[in-house]
Amino acid sequence: MSEFKKTNCHFCGYLCGFVAEVEKGRVIDLQPDPTRYPYDPRILAGCRRWPMNLEVLDHEDRINYPLRRLGERGSGQWERVSWDEALDDIAARLEELRQTYGPQTLASMIGGPHTSFWPLHRFMTLFGSPNNMGIGQICWNPRIWMDVLTFGWTVEADITEDTGCVIIWGTNPAESDNSMFWRRLLEIGRSEVPLIVIDPRRTRTAAAADLWIAPKPGTDCALALGLLHVLIDEDLVDHEFVDAWCHGYEELVAHVAPWTPEVVAEICDVPAEDIRRVARLFGSAATAALISGRGIDQVGESVAPTHRAICCLRAITGNVDKPGSCVLAEGSDFIAEGDLEGTYEHFEALNERCLNTPYTPLQCYEGLAKAEALTERLGRKLPGRYLTSAHPDLVLQAMETGEPYPVRALIVEATNPLLTYADTHRVYKALKGLDLIVVLDYWMTPTAALADYVLPAAGAIERPTFQAHGGVANIAYGGPAAVAPYYERKTDYEIFRLLGLRLGQAEQWPQETFEEAIAYTLSPTAQTWEDYSDSGIYFRPYGYAKHEQLNEEGIPQGFATTTGKIELASEFLPQVGGTRLPVPGKRRQLCSPEFIKEKTAEGWTSIDLITGARKQPYNASMYFQNQAFRQKSPEPVVEMSEATAARLGLEAGDGVVLATDQGEARFKVAIVVMRDDVINADYGWWHPEWSCEEPALGGMWESNINCLTSCSLDQGEPMIGTWSYNALDCMIKKDDRPLSWEPGFSREA
Repeated sequence: MSEFKKTNCHFCGYLCGFVAEVEKGRVIDLQPDPTRYPYDPRILAGCRRWPMNLEVLDHEDRINYPLRRLGERGSGQWERVSWDEALDDIAARLEELRQTYGPQTLASMIGGPHTSFWPLHRFMTLFGSPNNMGIGQICWNPRIWMDVLTFGWTVEADITEDTGCVIIWGTNPAESDNSMFWRRLLEIGRSEVPLIVIDPRRTRTAAAADLWIAPKPGTDCALALGLLHVLIDEDLVDHEFVDAWCHGYEELVAHVAPWTPEVVAEICDVPAEDIRRVARLFGSAATAALISGRGIDQVGESVAPTHRAICCLRAITGNVDKPGSCVLAEGSDFIAEGDLEGTYEHFEALNERCLNTPYTPLQCYEGLAKAEALTERLGRKLPGRYLTSAHPDLVLQAMETGEPYPVRALIVEATNPLLTYADTHRVYKALKGLDLIVVLDYWMTPTAALADYVLPAAGAIERPTFQAHGGVANIAYGGPAAVAPYYERKTDYEIFRLLGLRLGQAEQWPQETFEEAIAYTLSPTAQTWEDYSDSGIYFRPYGYAKHEQLNEEGIPQGFATTTGKIELASEFLPQVGGTRLPVPGKRRQLCSPEFIKEKTAEGWTSIDLITGARKQPYNASMYFQNQAFRQKSPEPVVEMSEATAARLGLEAGDGVVLATDQGEARFKVAIVVMRDDVINADYGWWHPEWSCEEPALGGMWESNINCLTSCSLDQGEPMIGTWSYNALDCMIKKDDRPLSWEPGFSREA
């Protein structure tokens, strides 16, 4: 007899609610549940990913049992072992390495969305290593840092009936999330409320907008300074709010005076009148919201100043913490990730071993401590492990050279760094030289193929979920598992707990299951695990104008900054190598003059490159196993405008090769509407249907754009260490060789 159980999708970060029909511990059907978050059947109706939840439970390529490497690393030879055998050996080898080199010898790489970050972070903390890597420096961290240091905490969009204008800058919700937010933007696009999209590409989001602005990649900071100039010059400023709650306005006025629309138009290659129009629409609205995304997060040196300038745009128009604008997020009622990780309890030991100091003086434990001195007045803790995550350049250097200490072991969870980390050739060489690699995943990926152990991770429907935005907001969504994990899969929480028990961490893992751990996380709130499972969400409505609330002394709370006000001119950033006011940085150069000269002589052309854009139904290097997806998007493409293709002598469907000093990758040409003289290359392509052993490693070398990129600190953002996936340079040339993605291609031919 069937049971019907509430559960959640896990193929993007929104964890939509479902009802699973279960017979004898197996899911036989799955349907969207409109009674639980996100409550809107249109979202699931427009999603191509969710049917995978049922398909992948018994997919023939899933990793179902612990595997141990036989033979040389990457040889593709494995043996099935028991969990006890695998975990005993991993723990013993980790302990031996810790005794030889110290706990900092262990590093980790983590991705998403099909994971929970804090169990790995807790394990790393208790082991004693600060060397957790992620993609935080190019996704989320820059915005969080600049929000916190400008406003005293993070801000979130609050699009309501009061919203009179919306700017979407460097993000494409139509492809990146398919959430309620995207549905709300579609409604705005059909309304009288101006919707403005700033993006070099005419994305689906841009197509829904009233005004599309396509600046030259990497010039966003200059554009923001130009908008500030117009707002000030045309007196579209909320002077009452600025006088009461902003610090450094007169400095800002002087700073942006040279950034006239005409000057900025030359830099950004957009019409000066469009700059004025955007500023007027935003500044004249009684309430306006500005939302930025990964396109802003991935511009290297300019990332922090761009976010700072965007913060100033919100502030001088008074669009801070009022309905319909951008509100300061509430601290979480539930236990924050900073506490779940144990970062602050072990702060000094982690700080002593931190590689980032002094290379990224904000993104390190010393920078975190300075920021915490401000936010503690709110009684909140920042997500320490995210905001101190080790810079890949420094960890790779420690793997390569043993300096400043040897990193000899690596745990990889829910990511495929040979496809998703910058400079694939360097990552590959570093991984090949390690003593121990452990990978937790659903599939045998190119990265997993280099591991010593591949451990089967429980996925959607088999594990409970709790998405909490790093603990910087008072919202979480998810729900229970519908069934116990199939075969011998385990949740990541259970894997790290069992490893921790073997390494002397027993007291720090009191909850036996992840479900119990989530219930504990919710324990300070009025909501039980059962309530959360039933609704699919924990949320409390926003409060507004929190800076005006009186404290115990009867004084307005203000903002948790050095001055107690929004810092247009920062008193904090000069302490960590930043500037008081936003100044655009230089673009990263991937091609040396010698390389450009050599390639030009061979008929290549230099061109601006952007990459990393989300492309439904894929997500980074994930979901290429899905044959329906592959039929719809069968080849890796490089997009360009019709005029750009004509200049390069190319047509749709032509093969091209891109190159930098780092390496090469091959694509097919797609003609789209976007700004001229820029190309956009797909990201994450490999052949899951091929064997992953050496040398092909699942075909990852052919069309992997990260063979061209670099995470080196020398051209990164100096406080956070952000590298670039946008505003890059590369060389391009027509290439008539067939791609392995083309129908009829034979590897033997």
